[in-house]
Amino acid sequence: MSEIDQVTSAPGTAAVCTVPDAERHVLTAVEGSIGSIRLNRPRALNALTSEMVADIDGALHAWASESLTAVVISSTNPKAFCAGGDIRAVQENTLAGDYAASARFFSTEYALNLYLARYQSPLVALINGICMGGGLGVSVHGAFRVVTENAALAMPETTIGFFPDIGASYFLSRLPGGLGAYIGLTGYRLDAADGLYTGLATHFVPSMDIDSVPGFLAASPRAPIDECLRRLAPHTLPADSYLAAHRPGIDRCFSAPTVAEITRRLRAESSTWARQTLEVLETKSPQSLEVTSALLAWGRQHDLGRCLDAELDVALEMTRTADFVEGVRAALVDKDRTPRWSRTQFSGFDAFGKSQWVDVS
Repeated sequence: MSEIDQVTSAPGTAAVCTVPDAERHVLTAVEGSIGSIRLNRPRALNALTSEMVADIDGALHAWASESLTAVVISSTNPKAFCAGGDIRAVQENTLAGDYAASARFFSTEYALNLYLARYQSPLVALINGICMGGGLGVSVHGAFRVVTENAALAMPETTIGFFPDIGASYFLSRLPGGLGAYIGLTGYRLDAADGLYTGLATHFVPSMDIDSVPGFLAASPRAPIDECLRRLAPHTLPADSYLAAHRPGIDRCFSAPTVAEITRRLRAESSTWARQTLEVLETKSPQSLEVTSALLAWGRQHDLGRCLDAELDVALEMTRTADFVEGVRAALVDKDRTPRWSRTQFSGFDAFGKSQWVDVS
């Protein structure tokens, strides 16, 4: 049984649970015409477990036949919306040889990503604080992504010997110019202004007002959600977009077709921004950079379902590699931030989108 023993009743009635709220990692309820999913694993910054994914999916399926105005996805932790998937557990699976457990996690997570994208009721994600990796997976596929001045969005997987997944090969590859490649390869952390500039965020609401969004939507069930959210938005943002300021250089360098050419163009730029970006790329797993670049190029010509299928194939292969184990060790286990990267095993995709790997053992 999942962490939630839930009975969903008619709209206007809260979900009935037998487990105390403090012990549940996903809190769900229906109030009026608004469904509510609140991530509640604060000590782990809401890092997603298989059980959490199942609980979110279960709530959405239970509400599928109801005429909800919206489903709001939020967090009980003001510091984080969701820090990503529980990648340490995946590394432990690899070390234990329990590849089936990781396969279950990724397959259920990616199935949820696709279901969110196709959900019949509008989804409204309230992003106040950290939103990385799997956090984007439960927010970016919905129609409305609301950020506050505290929002920090990122796909930092190249730092841990992995790659931007949860559909990133679809949504990053569709950002204009070199933005998707820049975000995916460098792991750049977007603030609210960057999120709105790229379209990864759709609306801005100050953190002091973010908790009022569900009630505001419930009070105006016939008004368009976009209109409701705009009423809560201030006239100006707290900062300018870094990505907008550096867009010419990002497009010149990160529109290149290969990692080697991106690196060459950055060296030719001779600017502080280019030098700093090169230094960032040099800390990443070379294997992760190659996988990410190839996936973004492949994803540009496929729909979300195909992209998630390709990502699942890559994830199951990549989590068996030395770079993944080492990257998680350096970033999340020992936290010494000094990974020792191995020779790249990834060699590309075949005509059917199947990843190809070289045995270097």
